[in-house]
Amino acid sequence: MYFPGIEAFLAIVQTGSISKAAELLHLSQATVSYRLKTLEKEMGGLLVERRKGAPKISLTPKGEDFFSIAERWDALWRETQILRASGSQLSLAISAAESISHFVLPPVYRKLSQHTPPIRLQIRTQHTQEAFDSIERRELDVAFVVREIVSPSVTVTPFFAEEMVVLRVAAPGRQAGDPVDMEELEAQHEVFINWNREFQFRHDQWWDPLCPSRVHLDTAGLITTFLTDARQWTIVPASIGAHMAGMGEFVLQKLSESVPPRIGYKVTHKFPNQALQEPLRILDQYLQEIFGVQ
Repeated sequence: MYFPGIEAFLAIVQTGSISKAAELLHLSQATVSYRLKTLEKEMGGLLVERRKGAPKISLTPKGEDFFSIAERWDALWRETQILRASGSQLSLAISAAESISHFVLPPVYRKLSQHTPPIRLQIRTQHTQEAFDSIERRELDVAFVVREIVSPSVTVTPFFAEEMVVLRVAAPGRQAGDPVDMEELEAQHEVFINWNREFQFRHDQWWDPLCPSRVHLDTAGLITTFLTDARQWTIVPASIGAHMAGMGEFVLQKLSESVPPRIGYKVTHKFPNQALQEPLRILDQYLQEIFGVQ
């Protein structure tokens, strides 16, 4: 793939014009136009509409489809340059679900960042399907996700499990660690996050799915925004609950019924590159040290 053309294409999309892209890249307009035309020839069609007098460029349908590919090519090219400059330095590219990356993995990140010899880290937040795709394409080296996806080219192993707990606004009479009866928790006052299929299945057994909560979230970072009333409640993994209870405004309690724990999974390619063997070994060492993973 013609990388100068990809660079020109992304600059044109970013700035909205060929002239501004030329300024951004410190090139002449003629050079940027030539690089774009060369890329379009390689791609077999126009990527950018050229209309005289238009204030901004627009992408053709092919250009819109190509944009995300161009971004990945650009990221891989930059990673390649860094790798070439770093010589034999160890490196590890990690994908992690947001709730794992923010609330579970920080001790691992700290260990890796302080390791001797140094390990160059790249950490990316991705949903589970994105993470599996990245591992399959070898764009990233290891992923930490909260559900399994069957794939012939990856290896999936559990690396931790944690209980699910109730998080509520602190109020008189509420003691941390006390059990909470399901009847005490009203569905209309729930701040709901669907943690996984097992959680959703058990949740719908306890609370009428036809009487849903008014607040549905897909990120733990917003819980404290909506959990403001003493009647409100949410079920969260213990790592998230402990973090939020530490703020002093919330109390963490146990459910009176058994709840399936949240399991975190480590995902790697079945046939990792030779250069990854040492950083993955170091990672496994820290996972064992922190979570007891064998």
